[in-house]
Amino acid sequence: MGERYLKSIRLLAECMQGFERLSGEHVRKHGLTHAQFDIIATLGNTEGMSYKELGEKTLITKGTLTGVIERLEQKGLVERERSLDDKRSWFIRLTPKGDRMFRDVFPQVVSEGSAVFAHFTENDFAALEQTLSGLKQVIAAGSDS
Repeated sequence: MGERYLKSIRLLAECMQGFERLSGEHVRKHGLTHAQFDIIATLGNTEGMSYKELGEKTLITKGTLTGVIERLEQKGLVERERSLDDKRSWFIRLTPKGDRMFRDVFPQVVSEGSAVFAHFTENDFAALEQTLSGLKQVIAAGSDS
């Protein structure tokens, strides 16, 4: 069983790494890192959110989040303001330039990435999502124990 588990986990990791490489190529064409794109995509079509919300909705660790936001702020793509409710926290939103970047880049990156799955049927997606959802639940249950 251990060998089978390792083979499956390795395959899952290889798929994720491969997709991140491919996705990263698409994102870098627009002058962004993967983490920067993740933040812009998460903030797009919102009024903005707190650092905490942004950290929960992205795949970026807390330690990395601050530096990524600072670089996006230097590029004029996001702005930060102190929370009115809690002076220790910040509220992050896209600037007009950041919103234009989101509206231009997001559809392109999604289109380029989805091309990988062009041959998938609805049944293929349903099976993949069911398997991954089950795996996510098992992992979450394992981390709770």
